[in-house]
Amino acid sequence: MWKKRAGILIFTIFLLLADFFTYCYASDKNKTPFPRENAVVRAVKTVSKAVVNISSEYEVRNRVNPFFNVPMDSFFKDFFEHRFETTSKLTSLGSGVIIDGKRGFILTNDHVIAQSQTITVVLNDGRKFNADIVGADPESDLAVLRISTDDFLPSVEMGDSSDIMIGETVIAIGNPFGFSNTVTTGVISALGRSIRTEGRVYNNFIQTDASINPGNSGGPLLNINGELIGINTAIYAKAEGIGFAIPINIAKKIIFDLIAYGEVVHAWIGITVQNVDSHMAGYLNLSGGQGVIVKGIESSGPAAKSGIREGDILTAINSIKTGSVSDYENAMRSFGSGDVIDLHVRREGAEIEIPVTASVFPEKLAMQLALRLLGVKVVDIDQRDHFRYRISASSGVIISEIDSHSSLARINVRPGDVIRQINDTAINNTKDFKKAIIKYRWKESVVILIQRGGSGYYITVQL
Repeated sequence: MWKKRAGILIFTIFLLLADFFTYCYASDKNKTPFPRENAVVRAVKTVSKAVVNISSEYEVRNRVNPFFNVPMDSFFKDFFEHRFETTSKLTSLGSGVIIDGKRGFILTNDHVIAQSQTITVVLNDGRKFNADIVGADPESDLAVLRISTDDFLPSVEMGDSSDIMIGETVIAIGNPFGFSNTVTTGVISALGRSIRTEGRVYNNFIQTDASINPGNSGGPLLNINGELIGINTAIYAKAEGIGFAIPINIAKKIIFDLIAYGEVVHAWIGITVQNVDSHMAGYLNLSGGQGVIVKGIESSGPAAKSGIREGDILTAINSIKTGSVSDYENAMRSFGSGDVIDLHVRREGAEIEIPVTASVFPEKLAMQLALRLLGVKVVDIDQRDHFRYRISASSGVIISEIDSHSSLARINVRPGDVIRQINDTAINNTKDFKKAIIKYRWKESVVILIQRGGSGYYITVQL
């Protein structure tokens, strides 16, 4: 009897196991797969076609000491060393993103195409185009290129960098080390970062832990919806595991200026400011870093017309604190002509807010600005100057007067010397000189090419 019962039990267990495995197989076969196409995948699919590879060829000049290993006095070095040069051609690789598919506009970093002679853009589908520079701005490290095609190109959708959140997911696409359309992800690590590199300060960067390497420069930083919130840059060589991007809201104003004017047109309100030192702070009952003092005002400028006075303490521009002259200048760079700027002013113990409509710097004030910044007055070269100063230059501006206390006078620049170039801007006449002075008025220093007789030399001047 017990053998019969044992056999029935074994048979029952067998049937139960068979049913169990049959159920598992059927369940596994019929279950819904986990969705693999998440938000990151969808964003990359949408935007990657608008990301381009940029290669630019540029020439490098290498100075050779004509006296071999004998050190030259710095004065003679300025005059002679530039005459003995060798040149070589190098290629720079970077990324860009199409921002206007109809007109073929591409946004990238200035350092990707700086000093380039030829620029080649390769689209996601492999097509190659020669690109022209529409405009470039070294201060913001942004540039706009243009390629010509009858086809409507895929472009990125502009986002809003004013509401990005620390910790939110971001996506970087670019061509690091030449590897096309590489995707990295991370989160927003910090906002408003400032970086000093090669003597220049870059402000208001987005910091992310998404990997950004050489070649990624100029590529897009996207939010999870595939919207452009920043332009990646790899200017900070010391960064490891840290990426930086230029916020798109800052870039929008620069893009408009570069397309419309070929350069960035900074806002002007007609005031000069200075830091509040300890003596002023005690007299004005201020603590350090609470504001800058308006020390000069142009009587016909926008600020004067709005009621700003000399001696006012400027504490903020819109919501941006102005604890120093540097803060003030950085804040003003984010505005353009026609923008209404709210100046927060402390006057006679009262806090007031004064709206000012920004304008462009008037060219008629450029010579006055040059005297203040460089300590020189200049005029166009005429035939008499060739004999009077024994100069061979047919283009440039001649220094007619110089402030004996200026930095130029201290290094023996004198009337009769010719200014041929300021930074990358060639100076052919006083009109070019005025434009250059206005353009570079925000910089800490400029490089000027001075010609005396048949020789020329470069000098760096602090502004």
